[in-house]
Amino acid sequence: MTLIVPFSPGGGTDIIARTVAPRLGERLRTSVVVENRPGAAGSIAAQFTARSAPDGHTLMIGSTSEIGINPSLYADLPYDVDRDFIPVTPLASTPMVLVVDPSSPIKTAADLVQLAREQPGALTFASAGVGSGAHLAAELFLHETKTKMTHVPYKGVGQAFADVIGAQKGMVLFTSLPSATALAASGKLRVVAVSTRERTSLMPDVPTFVEAGIPEYVLEYWYGIVAPAGTPAEVLTTLHAQTADTLRQPEVKETLARQGLAPIDLTPEEFSAFVRADMARWAEVVKAAGLKLKN
Repeated sequence: MTLIVPFSPGGGTDIIARTVAPRLGERLRTSVVVENRPGAAGSIAAQFTARSAPDGHTLMIGSTSEIGINPSLYADLPYDVDRDFIPVTPLASTPMVLVVDPSSPIKTAADLVQLAREQPGALTFASAGVGSGAHLAAELFLHETKTKMTHVPYKGVGQAFADVIGAQKGMVLFTSLPSATALAASGKLRVVAVSTRERTSLMPDVPTFVEAGIPEYVLEYWYGIVAPAGTPAEVLTTLHAQTADTLRQPEVKETLARQGLAPIDLTPEEFSAFVRADMARWAEVVKAAGLKLKN
């Protein structure tokens, strides 16, 4: 079995895929290979998965980016979520965080708001690519705070991190908590704010955006397994049951928790409804931000 990851190694999607894959393989009594197919805000991987044989041998880690955001952001997507995919099972969710180089004068989210208002468009924010979750998380921040910054897209969060702590130390980055934990623990990054309503137990000293005076900035990035449309019902049932059981294992919960990931327990029907609601929410955000992109 191949588990497609729409982004380069190092990001939250890759982390959760490599946590779940070996344990899921044990339960299914097969090898589960993680394959990264980055590019075009997840569209390359999504198109590849949609065109794969619907036999349960090719699955994708879908997420907020290519499932929730892309359908309303791009007018020319090479895939259709409703037509081409079946939501199999949710995996986990995680907050987004605002990170900066430790030498940055930005100590709080309120500091960033102030600087962005004093210098409209002068500050830059990195992302894992145009239309990525990191990009839209920043756009949501700009929308809620009525500020302006300049977007610098990269081909993956790893490259973005390299510049934020390297050649572009003045740049900020909105990213998923799992992708930032190791660099934050080593002192190479400073986590400024977290997008949950309450502080996360993983980083209890990091305030929320709500505490910084941005009450509507509450956001959790989700991950789940999707299969090509037409995959047999019995295959989907087995995949859901075995994946859900994998996520219930104490060692898996502990591994995910260390990365800031919380397992999601939903039935396939509930997960489908969750996906539809997420798509509707991001459609509102994209419209409010006036974004429309070509793939």
